[in-house]
Amino acid sequence: MSTPALSADRVRADVTELLGCEPAEIALDENLFDRGLDSVRTMSLVERWRAGGAAGLEFPDLAERPELGHWTTVLGKASA
Repeated sequence: MSTPALSADRVRADVTELLGCEPAEIALDENLFDRGLDSVRTMSLVERWRAGGAAGLEFPDLAERPELGHWTTVLGKASA
């Protein structure tokens, strides 16, 4: 059985890669902008995830609520 391209694990791994921390260090409801993620790095995630199957993803979809749990939900819908 294959894993979806934009699984919750991949989203978490992509975010923590940019933040330079371990996946377990970020709570699902933690504000990623407070954690140090900025708009430039968020746009790089948007582009990465568009290429991974979330073609309709837009920056405001993520910026309105910069939390890992919300992003996972948004990406699940955008790549469906």
